[in-house]
Amino acid sequence: MPKPVSHVVKRPGRKHGDPEVEIPVAEDLATVPGVPVREEDVSFYTRVYPLETQNIDKAADRDWVWTVYTEEVLEYRKRHDEINQPLVDAALHTGEIEPTGTPDLDQNVTVDIRLKARELGFGEVGFTKFDYRYAYASKKSWVKYEHAICVALEQDYLQTQTLPSLEAEFAHFGTYEIEGAIALDLADYIRSLGYHAQVHSPNDNSGAYIPMFVNAGLGQLGANGQLLSPHFGSRARLAIVTTDAPVSYDQPVDYGINKFCEICQVCVNRCPGRALLKERVWWRGTEKFKVIYERCRPVMARYEGCAVCIKVCPVQRYGMVPVMEHYVATGEVLGKGTDNLEGYTIRDKGYFGPGELPTFNREFFEMPHGRREEWLFEQFKEKLSKEGVPSVEELVSFATDVKEILEVGNSTRGDE
Repeated sequence: MPKPVSHVVKRPGRKHGDPEVEIPVAEDLATVPGVPVREEDVSFYTRVYPLETQNIDKAADRDWVWTVYTEEVLEYRKRHDEINQPLVDAALHTGEIEPTGTPDLDQNVTVDIRLKARELGFGEVGFTKFDYRYAYASKKSWVKYEHAICVALEQDYLQTQTLPSLEAEFAHFGTYEIEGAIALDLADYIRSLGYHAQVHSPNDNSGAYIPMFVNAGLGQLGANGQLLSPHFGSRARLAIVTTDAPVSYDQPVDYGINKFCEICQVCVNRCPGRALLKERVWWRGTEKFKVIYERCRPVMARYEGCAVCIKVCPVQRYGMVPVMEHYVATGEVLGKGTDNLEGYTIRDKGYFGPGELPTFNREFFEMPHGRREEWLFEQFKEKLSKEGVPSVEELVSFATDVKEILEVGNSTRGDE
């Protein structure tokens, strides 16, 4: 049955120079711009229980994944890190670089920066306030400028559809390499206009990026825990450039995703690790579908990043315009129940079509938890309980390991 339309969202085309697109939002999908938020709760949690990056709080499993990678993935990750490290290092100090030009007070810098970002290849560009409530505790003092330019770079479509695979990891990490470089180029351009620019690397996040992307009108939060953007859904890598340039802010948009994900549920039903919840919960002041990290991470680690939740999302697969047009015309989710959307292959386990899921034993989901020093201490306690007081040599070895962790410090760099 055709659905009455609540409103139509107009967005720039997928690539620079493409015509504008129109996204119809059915009446029964209309909710609120962005996502439902209790502002006072968000403020409370950031004061009492501030966010911290997984690269610190979950560093133990971030180290562990390197021990379960296949040889091919391990080799590729090492090459990627060699390429990416200079880009992450360069971004770290961009806030300290002085402008090279002189501001023109008659210039519309919002328009010019948006145009430059699109010319550089970013598929989505939006402006909003950098919301310190979502900044990581270790990064709050690092962030220098109040205006956030949210940019998203699309990863290759065909490679993404091979998920989970090493080919898809080429798209995943390769996109970060490109994005890290052109974000630095965008910052250089902003400095040429006479303003400061600080690059928040996609591989050294300064905070939870998605809430700011939602506030900048670039999408809504999907049931897979990721930003669903108009042209490529969650097939995107996110970065932020902050600046003191006098930019105008965009506003959050209702794309119909809040209700659509309740109806669709494909990613929830197809997740190999059963890591996605069917119902929304209130979490730190935001109503969202929550991802169970402990069910997700082991599958990601062992199966080339997994990302089945990206692959089977109809917005990623077909684009938001066809998906919403199909829903308005039929009241159905485009591709749902078909192999074209829902089918995937898991290495050594085979192909799984609609309604079929792989199984894993309990040991599969065992992994270290917490920070590096916490995991080291847990291992030490387990050894102590089984074997008694360790030898002097073992105590020295333990102390040496602790010292190495302290010397490394709380690195926020990671494999986002």
